[in-house]
Amino acid sequence: MLMPRALVIGSPIGHSRSPVIHEAGYRAAGLTDWSYDRAEVTADEVPEFLAGLDSDVRGLSVTMPCKEAALAAAATATPLATGVGAANTLVRTDDGWHADNTDVAGVVGALRGAGCEGTQHAVVLGSGATARAVIAAMAELGVTDVTFVVRTTARPETLALADKLGIDAQVVRQDADEMPALVGRCLLVVSTLPQGGADVVADRLVDAPSLRIGPAAGPYVLDVVYADWPTRLAQVMQERGATVVNGLDMLVHQAAAQFELFTATPAPIADMMQAASDAVK
Repeated sequence: MLMPRALVIGSPIGHSRSPVIHEAGYRAAGLTDWSYDRAEVTADEVPEFLAGLDSDVRGLSVTMPCKEAALAAAATATPLATGVGAANTLVRTDDGWHADNTDVAGVVGALRGAGCEGTQHAVVLGSGATARAVIAAMAELGVTDVTFVVRTTARPETLALADKLGIDAQVVRQDADEMPALVGRCLLVVSTLPQGGADVVADRLVDAPSLRIGPAAGPYVLDVVYADWPTRLAQVMQERGATVVNGLDMLVHQAAAQFELFTATPAPIADMMQAASDAVK
C-alpha cells in the first residue's frame, strides 16, 4: 500500500524550508504515514512532471518559477488562483489537479498576526506573481489604494487585478525622486522582491521622512524573504520604528493552509512555526 505524500516543486529548490514545516505538522498531528519531499522542476517541465506522478502524491506546494505554469496545467482552479493568475498549491482530485493559492492566506495571516489591520494605503515593491497574491490579501485587509514601486514598468496583469478588486493603483520607479518620501510615509509596505532585490530602495529610505498616526498604527513592513535575515530593508525599516514581519511568518501561514488542503486535518501551526524558526537559525 502506497503511503500518502506531498512535494514542493520549483527551481532552485534545495533551499526550501517547506519539507521541515510540513513534516513538523505531520508529527504534531499524528500523521505518521505522511511524508514530504522536494523536486527540482522548471516551469517548462511542470506538465510532464505532473503526468508522471504516482497516485500516492496527494498535493504539491509550488514555488517559483512554476506558479503560473501550475495554474495552466491544472484541470480545475479556485476563483482566487484564477484571479491571481498563479497557483502555489495543487491538490489531487478525481478530476485531476486542482489549483489554489494559499499565498494570500499567508500574507493575511502574517500581517494580522503582527497587528496590521485597517490601513487603507500600501506600497508594494515589485509587481510579479507574488505581488498579485499580496494585492488579493490587501483587498481582504481593507486596503483601498496601492503604489507599486518597480525598476521599470509594472506588469499589466497585476494592475488589472488591482482594478478588478477595487484598489486604486499607482506606479513609481525605484529611481524616482519622490520614491523615498512616498515609501517612508506609508504605514504598510510589502516587498515581494527576491533576496537583495529591495536593497536599492532600502538604502534610499535611510533619511526619508516618516509618518506616525497613534502608537499602534504602523508602519508595518512585510518582506517575503526569510533567508539571511534580516534583509537590508528589514534593518532600515526597523531602525525607523517599523514593525517588521519576516517572510517566514507568511511561509508558515500559507503552508498551514496547504497542510489542511492536503490532509483534511487542522494544521498545528504553532509546531510548524517553531520548526521553521529552528530551521532558519
